[in-house]
Amino acid sequence: MDWSLLFKALCLVLVIEGILLFAAPSRLREAAQLLARLDDRTLRLIGLVAMLAGAGLISLFRI
Repeated sequence: MDWSLLFKALCLVLVIEGILLFAAPSRLREAAQLLARLDDRTLRLIGLVAMLAGAGLISLFRI
């Protein structure tokens, strides 16, 4: 496994999250409050869909 690629991907996640916090902190706070009100099953389903979408995109673009 190429650990430098994993490190770069994690750094990119930090940049994207930082952009959201910088550009729209109140909207991000509202989104977090909405997520806090969702039940565990819904959050798990959202997480599963996100993981499958990410894995699908990685395999599609063969990163």
